[in-house]
Order: sequence, then structure tokens, then C-alpha cells
Amino acid sequence: MSRSRRVLVIGQGGREHAIVRQLLLGRDAPEVFVWPGSDGMLESLANKSHAAAQRLAGESLIEAVQVQKIDLVVIGPEQPLADGVADQLRAQGLLVFGPSKEGARLESSKIHAKEIMQAAGVFTARSFVVDSVASCLAAAREFKPPYVLKADGLAAGKGVFIEKTLAGLEQAARALFEQRVLGDAGARALLEEFSPGYEVSHLVLTNGKTAVALPPARDHKRLLDGDHGPNTGGMGVVAPVSLPDGLLEKIERDVVLPVVRELDRRGILFRGVLYFGLMITSEGPSVLEFNTRFGDPKAQALMPLLDEDRGPTWTEAFTAIAQGEVPKPVWNERRRIACVVMAAEGYPDSPVKGAVIPKLKDFVPTTESYVLHAGTEKRSGGYVTSGGRVLNAVGVSEQSLDEALAQAYRAVESVRWAGCQLRKDIGRTV
Repeated sequence: MSRSRRVLVIGQGGREHAIVRQLLLGRDAPEVFVWPGSDGMLESLANKSHAAAQRLAGESLIEAVQVQKIDLVVIGPEQPLADGVADQLRAQGLLVFGPSKEGARLESSKIHAKEIMQAAGVFTARSFVVDSVASCLAAAREFKPPYVLKADGLAAGKGVFIEKTLAGLEQAARALFEQRVLGDAGARALLEEFSPGYEVSHLVLTNGKTAVALPPARDHKRLLDGDHGPNTGGMGVVAPVSLPDGLLEKIERDVVLPVVRELDRRGILFRGVLYFGLMITSEGPSVLEFNTRFGDPKAQALMPLLDEDRGPTWTEAFTAIAQGEVPKPVWNERRRIACVVMAAEGYPDSPVKGAVIPKLKDFVPTTESYVLHAGTEKRSGGYVTSGGRVLNAVGVSEQSLDEALAQAYRAVESVRWAGCQLRKDIGRTV
């Protein structure tokens, strides 16, 4: 395995900031570029005697990576993957961590993903493809409430409607098919049977033929405490989490392996992260969805768990996958991570942009408590909100999850601004 010295991270959110931070902290410390990146990423480690990330300059991405002689590209968000950016870069002879456009369809089409699940023989909820209010209500006769309606295409974490009543389902269907609130992403949808249980986020690094698991994490997607309020892209996450004896082995055997084999059987080029959103039911793990990249904010909690002193660095791991190999990562078994998302006023429907974050410029990060930029913009020496999820407060502990949570919430109080939304029960609810 060759070592990449000039690494480009594509994206500008909290997930990409987490990737940039861990790359810069690695013992091999590559030169890190970002496209388009954010102002916060460029300052991420400048106060810790580490080199900061640099913005990649150029008229086009392809031209820029050639001019800067980039060795490895890590693609963070789902949209570039769905657009086939990984294919375009590979065609130029570059090493790319991220699946092909065909591989990314596991996330960009819920209907296609369900077909893959069924072909692989993994346990998943019954569903029907619907494309109108009438077809949705007709299919609903097969299920009991609550009803789960999933837009087929990418919707930035806002394409799933869980409705307790038929009237609520009809309203959601009208929003998708008649009001077109999600545009073409909601032209078709899956009406899915509700699966009771608890959710587990399971991610693997894969070359499309075999895979290696990351530690299990637990996400909190609802906006409000107690898992109430609208669905979001994610309001916080903790990792690793304890699972019942034998469950991880069952997930690997009955879910991960069959899906990876199906990808290989179809000849789909997949070199990156495959995320399994699982519902642990009384009958076993049921697949809810796939993501074809690191989750956000799951990456923020998982990236620091790699023990780079005893195994490969993230640069080495990304490079191995990009070359079609599978690394042998070593995880820190004592470390616990908590990430609390700080969102803009009005999120998720109408996030307020331009709100001043006055205390952020004075925040001093430590190895146990730091902040990642998810949706900020620098103005006149300070930062303002520029997205729905604005900051990620991260806590790290070698002792306990409680201490990691305490560290994360200390960071929250150090940078909180007027109108900020956050959950106070991250890691406390299942």
C-alpha cells in the first residue's frame, strides 16, 4: 500500500471537518486540501502547532487536483457521489475513497436499495412503491399505523415521514406528490411497514468484496428531547455503544456479508464507507436504509476512535480502500465520544442564516472538548450561521460516556448563541 501525501477532502460540513481534523492529527500528517471547504476547517488546528487545511484553487475540480498533484481524494457528502464525481476522478487516474455512481445508488434511490436488500436476502420491512396520493392510500390498507413514507431520492435527511394516522399519511403524500416539496426526489416513494425496536448505526469500510466494521454508534435524529419533533439529518450521536451479546456477529453474518456479496456479484465498484441503518427488532436486525458515505454526525464520533498508534492512520486506511484493499484498523477500546449538534433557529424547515455566534471566536479547544464547523461563515473576524446544522460540540473521554457527554455539553455552553437549538438528552435515550 502506497502512502498518500496530498489529500483532498470534498465537502464543507461537520462530517468533512471531522475528517480533515483526524487526517491532520495523524502521525503521517499529510498535506490536506478542501473543496470547497469552510472557513472553520482552515483554522481547525492552527492554534495547536499543526498545519491547517488549505483550499484547493482552480476553475474546475478536475483541473485543480491535477495542478496541485493530489494523491488521494476523500468524498464526504452524498450528492457528489450520486453525481458520479468519484468516477470522473478515477478516470483521471486518481485514488478515490468513495463509491462509483452505481454504488451510490444504494443511497440515492430508496427503491433501488430495497431491491438490493431483497436480492441479498437480508431482513427488511415490507414495502410498496407509490407515486401518487391514491396509490399511497391504497397501499396503506396493507399496514397498520404508524405509516412510514420514504421519498425515493436524496432529501438531506428530510425524506422520511412517520405518520401515526391515515390523515397524516395523506398529508405527507400530498406534500410529496402534489406540492412536490422535495422536487424530483419525491416523485416516487416507498410506503413501508413500521418496524418496532431500537436503531443502530453500523458502518463498514469496504472495497466492494469484503468489509471491516467500525465501532457501533447510536444516532438521535428527532429535533427535540425524548425523540419528539420533526426528523432531521441528526441532532447528536454517541460511540461506541454496547449491544447485546452476539448482535454484532449476527449483523456481520446476516446483513453486511450478503449485501457486499450482492454488490460484488453485480460488479458494482464500491470503495468507501457503507452505512447500514438498522432497526433491531424482536426478529433480529432489519435494514432500514443504506448510506454510501460517513454519516453526519456519526463521522464526528467515529473518526476519533481509530487508534493510530497501534494500527493504520486514517490516511493509510483511506488509501488502502481506494486501492481496492481492506485495512486492518485498530480501535481505542477505552475511548468514548459524544457529539451534540447545535442547529440554527428554525431548523429543519427554515433555518435562520446570518445569526452571530459571538462566543465562538474565543473558544479554546482541547483534546477532550472541541467544536467542528457544520454550517458557519466568517464575517469581520467572527462567525455567523450559514446552514441548518451549525456546529458540532464533541466530547472525548478515556473513562466513560458520561464524562464524554459532560465535555460535549461544556463546549455547547461555551459557544451557544441566541436562537440555537439542541437536544439535552443525547446519549440518554434509545
